Amino acid sequence: MTPRWRRLALTAHMTSSVGWLGAVAVFVALAVAGLTSRDVLVVRAAYVAMDWAGWFILVPLAFASFVSGTVQGLGTSWGLFRNYWVLAKLSLTVVATIVLLLYTRTLGLLAGLAAEPALSGADLGQLRSPSPLVHAGAALLVLLLAVTLSVYKPRGLTRYGQRRQREQRAQRRA
Repeated sequence: MTPRWRRLALTAHMTSSVGWLGAVAVFVALAVAGLTSRDVLVVRAAYVAMDWAGWFILVPLAFASFVSGTVQGLGTSWGLFRNYWVLAKLSLTVVATIVLLLYTRTLGLLAGLAAEPALSGADLGQLRSPSPLVHAGAALLVLLLAVTLSVYKPRGLTRYGQRRQREQRAQRRA
């Protein structure tokens, strides 16, 4: 990959990853509002907003982060399977994206309940669920772990990475 394309891929990856992290932080705030507010309108708005944010912000950013990270891994010397930290980030991203996609169904159900016109203050008990907050909190921790791995890049080559390194050294000597 040329330096220009590498910088473009890195910019796309950083933008989508930081955007995903920020969107999850906003999602945490919405989940707290939905869980703690006594105002029926605030609770309803929070759950409907979480559903929309899930589909139109979180899912696209998760996919953009995965795709741009994969391009980065394939187009740079880091590789996808050479270093444990890259493999860990890839695994975290894949798992987080799958969990997000599975969880959007629950968000849709909660948003559908919140959108019911007959929802009253007494019905808030049905709607209030710690699930969005727990999922968003876990997602925040996973994404912060991915950022930490990106910054510190702990040493350690996978077996594949060690084999590739030996092959490259042998080629240079020959």
